[in-house]
Amino acid sequence: MTHLDRILVQTRIALSQRRSPDRLRELERMAADHTPRGFAAALRTAAKTRPAVIAELKKASPSKGLIRPEFDPAWLAQSLERGGAACLSVLTDEPFFQGSLRNLEIASQSVKLPCLRKDFIVDEFQIVEARAHRADAILLIVAALTDAELKTLRAAAKAAELDVLCEVHDREELARALDLGCEMFGVNSRNLRTFEVNTAEAEKLAELLPADAVRVAESGIGSAADIQRMTAAGYNAFLIGESLMRKDDPGDALAALLKPQLVAAE
Repeated sequence: MTHLDRILVQTRIALSQRRSPDRLRELERMAADHTPRGFAAALRTAAKTRPAVIAELKKASPSKGLIRPEFDPAWLAQSLERGGAACLSVLTDEPFFQGSLRNLEIASQSVKLPCLRKDFIVDEFQIVEARAHRADAILLIVAALTDAELKTLRAAAKAAELDVLCEVHDREELARALDLGCEMFGVNSRNLRTFEVNTAEAEKLAELLPADAVRVAESGIGSAADIQRMTAAGYNAFLIGESLMRKDDPGDALAALLKPQLVAAE
């Protein structure tokens, strides 16, 4: 089994253990209390004047292990907002990334920035969970889903008024995703089967992404030069996690990362 296969098996097991009619009704009541804040719109607005960064709250990963031992989602969210993030991404997978829905809820309540639920979404129940815990967008990973599942989950997210970041890794996955009409397309330079990072394919894929969608470069971005290179390739938004989470103050690190771009734009 690949890394992705193992994660998906565990995701479905955990989902079966917490899903019930009573829990669904409770989540639906919670979801009604949250008005989505327009994740894709926030990225479009930010991209007019500066690199639109989705800053990711990430405690650990299967490939790197523990990334940030001291993990305060409220403080991290506020720090990243202060540092210039346009949006946040919050890991909610527990077994492999040490995330949680509670982290998502706390981070979202602590800032004005729209938040993405970063997880392996395989069921409509998880979309209700996302809005109930104050997410404004979800991630759909093409490599993890069939065409039928992608279509169903995209429709469910739209009904829940949540934007969708549709993640692909290669031309074949992009071809499967183009007709979904997602607000955002992300190209992940990290192979989810091996966890190796290679940005070359992402640079080639940029020109094939829908011109009217937010085009997000994911993984392997840790410097101003990386942002400049991906901007030149055709991306207008950037998901950055590990390189920020390893800094004492991620917001200060993000501000320093963005400064050369802001100076150049003046």
